[in-house]
Amino acid sequence: MSGSLWTWDNLVPAAIGVADGTPNVPITGFSLDTRSLQPGEVFVALRDVRDGHDFVLQAFGQGAAAALVSTSYKRRDGDGALLRVADTLHGLRDIAAAARRRTDARIVAVTGSVGKTGTKEALRACLSRLGATHAAEKSFNNHWGVPLTLARMPADVRFGVFEIGMNHAGEIIPLTALVRPHVAIVTTVEPVHLEFFGTTEKIAEAKAEIFSGLEPGGVAILNRDNEHFELLARRAREHGARVVSFGRHENADVRPEVFSLEADGSEIVVSIGGRRIAYRVGAPGAHIAQNSLAVVAALDALGVDVERAISALGDVKAPKGRGERREVSVPGGSILVIDESYNANPASMRSALAAMATVPRTRFPRRIAVLGDMLELGENAGDLHAALNEPVDAAEVDLVFASGDNMRRLYEALPGRRRGAWAPTSEGIAAALGQAVQAGDVVMIKGSLGSRMALLVDALLAQGDQQVTASASR
Repeated sequence: MSGSLWTWDNLVPAAIGVADGTPNVPITGFSLDTRSLQPGEVFVALRDVRDGHDFVLQAFGQGAAAALVSTSYKRRDGDGALLRVADTLHGLRDIAAAARRRTDARIVAVTGSVGKTGTKEALRACLSRLGATHAAEKSFNNHWGVPLTLARMPADVRFGVFEIGMNHAGEIIPLTALVRPHVAIVTTVEPVHLEFFGTTEKIAEAKAEIFSGLEPGGVAILNRDNEHFELLARRAREHGARVVSFGRHENADVRPEVFSLEADGSEIVVSIGGRRIAYRVGAPGAHIAQNSLAVVAALDALGVDVERAISALGDVKAPKGRGERREVSVPGGSILVIDESYNANPASMRSALAAMATVPRTRFPRRIAVLGDMLELGENAGDLHAALNEPVDAAEVDLVFASGDNMRRLYEALPGRRRGAWAPTSEGIAAALGQAVQAGDVVMIKGSLGSRMALLVDALLAQGDQQVTASASR
């Protein structure tokens, strides 16, 4: 089969499975979801929120090359080639392990409390300047996302970039054992998932699990500005890693000499190994600029042309839900919507508020923050929400709209002039927000995914679209 990601003869033993039939089209990839499955992909019938075996027939109807199913699955009329295994998640992991064994690619793995996806995407952009690069889609960083990404990796790529996440101790160990990175990055350690850990030190220990999978002679890249640097460095060395640090700390190996933050990006000059490297980051925000230092360190650790690769960061833009900026026409002018709705924790909230503050008031005179609950913060959640009063004040936010029981703590701590509206849910503040927003506003919307803040982003964008359409029809 020409043009295939896997041949059937290679895939069946990789999964440690039994073939029931033979595909009649090349295998081009893997999918867990019939809603996004493309012809030629192998449908993996995981048992998760729903049992994927219920959708096998639908997958073949959409052109699946084969399906990875359990040994107990009963073939139905319309089913194509089946690859039977005792457990489909274990089968996917076995395929992932085989994919890693068959490649000579240089591999980077990224973890951290915040900044994983942005750093992964920055590395993807930089390494793609140098050769074929494979990286995870979206935030595929969990027990199924990492093996799925590995299974999809072509054998002949030059570089691979993987994001590894966790919310419980022990979750990173099996994932880094699959990825076997040459370079492992910990962006930072912050009070995220405190509900499950209790202290940031325990979070640091869990993040340090990534070093257990490092290839011999591997490199650990760590944030020198983080309070848990020494702990992480110690754990990295215990696994035989060479430690490279980044940050503004005077002893950091990759340190900025110029760190100019602007409304539409950052200008940076770093010092590394006696060299000075200048580059631009196209996405705004101090946190993004800080993590670009880790990207420089990773490129240097891989032994590639850093200057050529890092130039790609000038074209990087913040993705949807993670700082994407959309200017929307409204009567009298426009508003700037900053979409930070994908996730939130105390560190990323501070970063997002600070990034909004770089937008010049000459263009957008009024700053509005729309904030939803930060989840999984444990017994101190209320205090952590109330403490956002300080970064709200530092960013000189004019008006705050808040949703959720915990974010009410912040709302009540605000002076009256800053209070827009509060409601238990994001839907509850939609009408008040829509009425308040006017031309000249910059509106930053952020909260944990479970807070459902994205619907407010969609409402503002749709409101603008309707107004543009209405104006155009006059």
